[in-house]
Amino acid sequence: MIRWNTNNALSTAAFCLLLGLIPQAETLAAEAEAKSLLKAMSDYLASQKAISFAYDSNLEVVTKDHQKLLLASSGKIELGRPDKLRATRFGGFANVEMVFDGKTVTLVGKDINLYTQVDLPGTVEHLVDAMRDKLGKPVPGADLLLPDAYDKLMEGVTDVKDLGSGVIGGVECDHLAFRAKDVDWQIWIAQGETPHPCRYVITASQVDQGPQYSIQISDWKTGVDVVAEDYSFVNKTDARKVDLTDLADIDELPDHLATGDDK
Repeated sequence: MIRWNTNNALSTAAFCLLLGLIPQAETLAAEAEAKSLLKAMSDYLASQKAISFAYDSNLEVVTKDHQKLLLASSGKIELGRPDKLRATRFGGFANVEMVFDGKTVTLVGKDINLYTQVDLPGTVEHLVDAMRDKLGKPVPGADLLLPDAYDKLMEGVTDVKDLGSGVIGGVECDHLAFRAKDVDWQIWIAQGETPHPCRYVITASQVDQGPQYSIQISDWKTGVDVVAEDYSFVNKTDARKVDLTDLADIDELPDHLATGDDK
């Protein structure tokens, strides 16, 4: 017969507590690894003076009658730190080019042969903030262009997961998932010496049916491999200059589509 005493009870309790802590320790280790991978990507991006890539984006829209629609676009980004950017986007509703030379941002509606210009002297970071907050024309993949991408991406994050590996466009990637108050987001980061983003997906978790915005990146180039045109605007097509308010339907979401309500 086994006789239990206080020491037996304490040992059993300690063992059970240890079993409970092992999964928690593994979770914390996975979170730390995911954050480390994201930080490595951010540091790599910040260290590049010149970046270019092609992208395909998908924007889901939930209509007022709860139908989910998918709007697809493609484009190219050329970045020269600290204050040069050229971005194109060609979709079903607009063919748009944006050029920033460090002083002025120019938006061109290619199909309608109209353009507008806004004085925005400063860095690319300043441009990204102003385009989103003041002009309502966000730059595709803007979160990934900032030198402090890690800090911006981690704002408000409450849950972190390392989901192992995945393959995007033939590139093996680390797959990470994050949760914040209003959005869930995932990112696939290329493994190896050039940890660049390959896919970035944002889910509006508090909106009916959780619509997503995704951007998939290809043809990644940095440094001397980036051959960008001059970042100043040249009006080669004799486009007519208009006010920003007159340059309608140049967004990924056209004016005639409405988003769904919050949950």
